[in-house]
Amino acid sequence: MIIISCSHGKHLGYNLAKRLKAQHSELFAKKFPDDELLVRFNANLNGKLVVLVQSFYGNISDCIVEVLLASATARELGAKRIILVAPYFPYLRQDKRFHEGESVSQGIIAKLIERYFDEILIIDPHLHRKTSLSQIFRIKSAKLTANSLIADYIKKHIKNPVIVGPDEESYKWARSVAEMINAESGILKKKRYSSYHVKVNLNKKIDLKNKNTVIVDDIVSTGHTIIETAKLLRKLGAKNIYCLCVHGIFAEGALKKLGKAKIKVISTNTIPNPAAKIDMSGEIAKAIKF
Repeated sequence: MIIISCSHGKHLGYNLAKRLKAQHSELFAKKFPDDELLVRFNANLNGKLVVLVQSFYGNISDCIVEVLLASATARELGAKRIILVAPYFPYLRQDKRFHEGESVSQGIIAKLIERYFDEILIIDPHLHRKTSLSQIFRIKSAKLTANSLIADYIKKHIKNPVIVGPDEESYKWARSVAEMINAESGILKKKRYSSYHVKVNLNKKIDLKNKNTVIVDDIVSTGHTIIETAKLLRKLGAKNIYCLCVHGIFAEGALKKLGKAKIKVISTNTIPNPAAKIDMSGEIAKAIKF
């Protein structure tokens, strides 16, 4: 086995290789002046299980082209089997044609992955109408979760927590984490008017006095929903507010805005960022069979 860190996988690739006691190498990726990509392996892949590690954040389209070029090249160089470790994987939201003429990007991207990989591992994929990766990919797939690690972090670092899901989609994460640490949990009903205009209301009465309120979500992007949630929770008596998430995208200066709102943010390292305090390499290592 050899672990290959792609351009957006270096933050996890080294730790993963160390846990698996496997060989590690970095994929060389270069852009030409016209933005075309060139990739090159710096290790012998012949007859080996090749694990490509790539998290799809930032320039997502470049990340996709990079792993497709890498996988096709690995196959040409004699790789026995190729696994894609995609801690954060894109294009899962668009799982149907919401408006006439739209592309169903989930299915299109899935077909590309199926063609070039034998297996894919994703951490807490953001699924809607489909509940498992086997409904999306025809190749072997595994849906990993950060729930137990988030629960452990709360248990070790946050006393008297109350767990809150900022919307119905996130509540499955919040409820699962709350059950693991035997804490009370609630959900906020969200009405979204735009990406920047969101109103939330708590679904039940929760006593927040002398408690640390912990907002748990899978993805934090612009942070607007979390800030609106925190405003409501403070009106209900919350003083110390934390936000723990799996995928910290933190677009448009979200971390700075959350800090100004006096919300302490902790994320996993599926996407590298200053708040990434929870390492997912151990969970990934457990899922790789060789």
